Amino acid sequence: MPELYSSDLEAVDVVTGEVTFERLLLVGSGALSAAFLPYWINWIDAVLPAISLKVALTRSAANFVSRHALSALSRTDVLLDEWPDEPGRDAPHVALANWADVIAVYPATLNFISRFALGLGDSPALLALQCTEAVVGIAPALPPGAAGNPVVAAHLRSFADRPRVVVSPTETAVSASSGESAAGSVAPLSELIGLLERRYRQLTADKRPE
Repeated sequence: MPELYSSDLEAVDVVTGEVTFERLLLVGSGALSAAFLPYWINWIDAVLPAISLKVALTRSAANFVSRHALSALSRTDVLLDEWPDEPGRDAPHVALANWADVIAVYPATLNFISRFALGLGDSPALLALQCTEAVVGIAPALPPGAAGNPVVAAHLRSFADRPRVVVSPTETAVSASSGESAAGSVAPLSELIGLLERRYRQLTADKRPE
């Protein structure tokens, strides 16, 4: 099976709590592993207490985890990643794009990855990702068989051409649906945040005057 994504970028060990970014936007899409977001929000609060956190969920992610629970744990409102029905002056994608230092899409479904890779912006969070100067991290959570799809592999490899995008490697794990071992399981969020921190440091260093 071809490798989905490879990178020379080495994750920073963030368990020490030493990160240089200050504002993290966490976007959850509709994979089963979204059910573990409460654990990861508690982990962020314990390990990275100094950072500011915002959370957004796609409609499908809200089927796996409660926005009310995430709001209570993160002590902030949780954005549902849909355009509002009522007209208003606020532009949520602009606010998100301008606010974040780093953005972690965890978990990132095949559908979300494909839309992001193709440059689509049909939801506030996705449009923010296309327009932001923040570092964007993708944690693929793929269904059994998707890891062998050349189109999926091409989408993931295309992110190597975007300096502000990092992708965490997938893992092999037991599928909840089939009970069999399958490639494409999501890596821990801590690993993705370590990759985000490494790339954020690189880009910040590049901006410093000589």
